Amino acid sequence: MAESKATIKIQYFRSKIQAPVKHKKVVQGLGFTRLNQIVEREDTPSIRGMVKAIPHLVRIVE
Repeated sequence: MAESKATIKIQYFRSKIQAPVKHKKVVQGLGFTRLNQIVEREDTPSIRGMVKAIPHLVRIVE
C-alpha cells in the first residue's frame, strides 16, 4: 500500500535574469525551465527552504 505524500505546487512567476547565481541555481534545483511554469514537489523542509530563499521569484499556488 503506497502512502500519499503531501505535495506543494510552486509557480515560477518572475525572471531570474538579474538574480544572483545562487538564486538561479535554486530555481534550477526546483525543476523550473520556463516562466509561469507550475511544478508539484513533495512538501519537505528542504523544498520549503528553497522556496523561502527565493520568495521574490516563486509563489506557492493553492
